[in-house]
Amino acid sequence: METITTFGTLYLCATPIGNLEDMTFRAVRILGEVDLIAAEDTRHTRKLLTHFDIHTPLTSYHEHNKFEKGPELIDMLLLGRNVVVVSDAGLPGIADPGSHLVELAIKAGITVTPLPGANAALSGLICSGLDTTKFTFVGFLPKTTKKRREVLADLVNNQTTLLFYESPHRLKATLTELLDVFGNRRAVAARELTKKFEEFIRDSLAGLKEHFQVQQPRGEFCLIIEGYDCSADVDKAAELAEQRSPYEVVLDLLEQGIDKKAAIKQAALTLGLAKREVYQAVLEAEKKVP
Repeated sequence: METITTFGTLYLCATPIGNLEDMTFRAVRILGEVDLIAAEDTRHTRKLLTHFDIHTPLTSYHEHNKFEKGPELIDMLLLGRNVVVVSDAGLPGIADPGSHLVELAIKAGITVTPLPGANAALSGLICSGLDTTKFTFVGFLPKTTKKRREVLADLVNNQTTLLFYESPHRLKATLTELLDVFGNRRAVAARELTKKFEEFIRDSLAGLKEHFQVQQPRGEFCLIIEGYDCSADVDKAAELAEQRSPYEVVLDLLEQGIDKKAAIKQAALTLGLAKREVYQAVLEAEKKVP
């Protein structure tokens, strides 16, 4: 007689980012029904389970043991046990080892399903007042200066809203670095989301830096920063061009390797003049050159 083996399901469960009422009814029910909960910090998660009177066994699963514990959890799932993965706060799998376990589960043919809920980055974004149509989640920046600078350099011309996580003790240094690399863009510091002292400071990077020089940072932060505005550079270039003669604009283009005919055409577009006017201005200027 053929035996049919049914694999278990791997659930990715969102947990509160502040307020315990961030939990969903479905998440509470499934946490109580599964065979095992894999937690980033079992002490932290045990408090949550106690609050909701959940008595499911806990095991530790975090960045430092994921390579040995991950296969063990997969073995359990292959035996038909159901497992929930939780992080300390928010959605697991985002900037934490849950993503590694998901990869293993998918390769093994195990069903992976979300238990949606709170997420700090998206919660901060929707209340920021900045563009929500396109955004890039960055999370925590690397610890070393070299790697941080590499990440930020890649983001300088990114036109989407940027989402960062930062701890209170690193916040002031990070704001200084962001201002140095990005310039003074609009920005929002969201702290203690869904908690009693939730706060949104909406300003510019320079304004935030000044604010936290006076006000000591407290709580976990989500930084939401305006993306690169290429139109501002175009407007600035046009403004600078208006301050120069047609001949100066053409000379700049020639120095960039553009041929004279194309340079005259480009200068005309930049200055809002007819090509004939620019051509005539260049001829007049060239006559005066000794």
